[in-house]
Amino acid sequence: MLEVNLAGLKLKTPLILASGILGVSSSVMNRLSKAGLGAITTKSIGPRPRIGFKNPSIVEVQPGTFINSVGLANPGIDNFISEIKDFKRSKFPLIVSVFGYDDPSYIEVATKAENAGADAIEINISCPHSEVASIGIDKNLTHNIVSKIKDKISIPLFVKLNPNVTNIVDIALAAEQGGADAVVAINTMTAMAIDINTRRPILSHGSGGLSGRAIHHIAVKKVYDLFKSVHIPIIGCGGITNWQDVIEFFLAGATAVQIGTLLYNGFDIIKEINDGLKKYLKKNNLKSISELTGLTHNFNIQEVPDFID
Repeated sequence: MLEVNLAGLKLKTPLILASGILGVSSSVMNRLSKAGLGAITTKSIGPRPRIGFKNPSIVEVQPGTFINSVGLANPGIDNFISEIKDFKRSKFPLIVSVFGYDDPSYIEVATKAENAGADAIEINISCPHSEVASIGIDKNLTHNIVSKIKDKISIPLFVKLNPNVTNIVDIALAAEQGGADAVVAINTMTAMAIDINTRRPILSHGSGGLSGRAIHHIAVKKVYDLFKSVHIPIIGCGGITNWQDVIEFFLAGATAVQIGTLLYNGFDIIKEINDGLKKYLKKNNLKSISELTGLTHNFNIQEVPDFID
């Protein structure tokens, strides 16, 4: 009922851990795999260890909404290989998020992750508080990096899209034409919080990425727009807090979804979402959640005429 086929990956549920704070150790990933997820996406891993930005690097600005500027802190791919191999003993679907500083370093991390046992690669070209965002705002750069990585790996390649662009569809189409097997929509939104007493930004880096409840309906709209143009699966990501949000993503055009910020409440919410999805499907006499993908596009959106005769 909840099983989905994502670019050849068979997932028991459509819920995937989003790349972010979690997904950096095999022990935590093992706990998450047993909590009801369909796949795990690791934290973004680079070619070498990276400390990231100093604290404070995350702040809750509204209930369920955070701004973070962790700065792609990670142990580096050579140190992370053991975590991949250890986790893959469970045979659970693993998507390794990668980033680099140039084409060769992106390729290096992606190929090492595949050789270690990754089932798919997700390339981060959209982190709003890192230099990699410069790739995800340019369709030519996006096509270039996607095609070069795709040429070097044999497993599915996903591209995490930057919402801080004029036209996200153009970037997605460039990724598709470059050989991407799916796109993830969306990464966090550029944001800032200022302390009115010190008159300084709260985060040490100044600005960061907004995630959680506040961006959910922005993400739904991006998925809706993408579904009308791209022919590869869309993984909805942004502000999921309950099973209704998951259904909304599917109706807009998603094949699967990612959850991240929600897990600050603990892992029990995963089972609650899965149970809610099953009840909804049974109530609506649906055999598979995949039957919901894109159904909202069956309805014509009313347009206001340019003028009245």
